[in-house]
Amino acid sequence: MSKVSVLVVDDAPFIRDLVKKGLRSQFPGIVLEDAVDGRKAQQLLMRERFDLVLCDWEMPEMSGLELLTWCRAHETLKSIPFIMVTSRGDKENVVQAIQSGVSDFIGKPFTNEQLTTKVRKALSRAGKLDALAASAPVRNVITGTGNDSLAALTGGRADVKVAPPAAPAASQAPALGLPSPAPAASAAPKAGSASAGRGQGQLRLSCGTMACVIKGLSLKEAALVVRRGEALPQVLESAVLDLEQGEGGEVARLNGYLHAVAALEPKPDSDWLQLTFRFVDRDPQKLDYLSRLIARGTAQKHFSPGA
Repeated sequence: MSKVSVLVVDDAPFIRDLVKKGLRSQFPGIVLEDAVDGRKAQQLLMRERFDLVLCDWEMPEMSGLELLTWCRAHETLKSIPFIMVTSRGDKENVVQAIQSGVSDFIGKPFTNEQLTTKVRKALSRAGKLDALAASAPVRNVITGTGNDSLAALTGGRADVKVAPPAAPAASQAPALGLPSPAPAASAAPKAGSASAGRGQGQLRLSCGTMACVIKGLSLKEAALVVRRGEALPQVLESAVLDLEQGEGGEVARLNGYLHAVAALEPKPDSDWLQLTFRFVDRDPQKLDYLSRLIARGTAQKHFSPGA
């Protein structure tokens, strides 16, 4: 029986590794290839046969939506299962992808269980489930004891709490299992309670959404302050940072991971945590957005009325 072959497309090495390690942990016999953008993916798709494409939406050179449109226009690729792995869950983006022929979505951040469930579902529709099952350990197929995305990198955790996925909106296609909008965050920590920050945002983790104050910002990382909750953020946990402080209601959804987690105050029962969030996106539009936020924050810092 032929093995299942999957193409992983993302400009962020961290995300590509996360997806590949997650799939290998469940299906050791699976064949995985990766590409850094849509152009590289095109070359691989023309050269090799794949049973499934897992693709990021926002990438330089060629976006995931452009790659999807290209695939659907080719006779040999028009029926290949195509799953978009993205932090874009807005209705207009969902509709656009559906109209272009997307098979399913995986919203960032995701757990390994969510990833493998989507992959198994897509390959079942394509009649490849038997080949996939043949490559999977029996204990995982029967018990479903998949590790989450953090465990794929750190060797396994049993205490990571995962929020149950919300039901898709009625206006969306139920069969697609579309990513749900981020849940409403609790009140963000006041700047005066922690530190004078550059603004506010939302940090989306697999265990839920946390309001945050942005203390510092660079093209590489953000320093965030969040209120301590029951489920503590974990180092190396993948996440999405929503920055909602741009001109005209701009929102940037930045993919990354938690590089460091520390108590903001020098005491064990500190109510506040300081997180270092490392960006993995290389999308020019997001980097430009970050540059403008940094420049505006610097200007505001040095501005004084009446000067």
